[in-house]
Amino acid sequence: MSDAMPAMTAWTLTENASLKALNTFHVDASAERLLELHDVTLLPEVLALPEVAGKPLLVLGAGSNVLIADDVPGTVLVFANREITALEHRADHTVVRAGAGVNWHGLVMWSLQNGLSGLENLALIPGTAGAAPIQNIGAYGVQVDEFINAVEAWDRAEQAWVRLEADACQFGYRDSLFKHEPDRYLITAIELRLPLLHDLRVGYAGIAEEMQAMGVELPVAADVANAVIAIRRRKLPDPDVLGNAGSFFKNPVLPLDQVDVLLQQYPDIPVYPAAQDTHRKVSAAWMIEACGWKGYRDGDAGVAPSHALVLVNHGNATGGQLLDLARRISASVLEKFGVPIEPEPRLIGAQW
Repeated sequence: MSDAMPAMTAWTLTENASLKALNTFHVDASAERLLELHDVTLLPEVLALPEVAGKPLLVLGAGSNVLIADDVPGTVLVFANREITALEHRADHTVVRAGAGVNWHGLVMWSLQNGLSGLENLALIPGTAGAAPIQNIGAYGVQVDEFINAVEAWDRAEQAWVRLEADACQFGYRDSLFKHEPDRYLITAIELRLPLLHDLRVGYAGIAEEMQAMGVELPVAADVANAVIAIRRRKLPDPDVLGNAGSFFKNPVLPLDQVDVLLQQYPDIPVYPAAQDTHRKVSAAWMIEACGWKGYRDGDAGVAPSHALVLVNHGNATGGQLLDLARRISASVLEKFGVPIEPEPRLIGAQW
């Protein structure tokens, strides 16, 4: 085993590790084992370790889209490969590869600093590059799948490295193949196709007004990013200060006839286009606020005063307490509006 020595520095395995710093709700839970992997080429090897093989495995990025409701059995895997590489430069775009452990906002800012556009509306979304395709992150009228060339992953079912082109990833609104087969693919890198010049999207939720207030007349991609950052900072609490996972509930997608009935009763309810013309997205935040939850607090579990979609941990709330609050909110929206709303974060150690 002479070649095993370099491998040891490429990963670390810790017993009974606290996950408090590895989830943005700052819920204090522990993992039976925590595996941090720097060299992803060793993934098949570390998965075969006797402590890891045949036991539960959970991949955590920045833990910005999870609610951990209980201690985690088995192994929590954290990818620590944080390289960004420009693979090829073309006349109108550049192909960029980002390791799974790359900070998402860091990647957005890197792309802008390198004269690339497309990701500016996705600035300040917490999380990692490897997690971005799983829920097809989106904000302010843009989804990441528009720019994904391919996803590199270890396929646990086939025991093989795979490269999935965008079409194979089955992207939808906050949805993908990886969400439907959560334990099959371990994403190790993403490949993005980023345009040098791109039609800016400023028609969504106050971006144009924000840039006007900033005195920007001829916006470039970086101006859009700055506007998005300013809006997000105003609306969303900083998870380092107040534990949260961003928007906790998805906007429900409803058939047109149901939307018409809602609008007759509640003409002010915000309605947005959906992927299918036969459906519309309805604002979950508006319904939650109409039920009186904005700024609500029960012990250390609460709803942000700035945004009704955001559940917050004021200090020592458990995952169970936050989940209980989410269920109460959902039940009240269902009772008042007849519309079921579902959580966006992945629930660990509980079912919805």
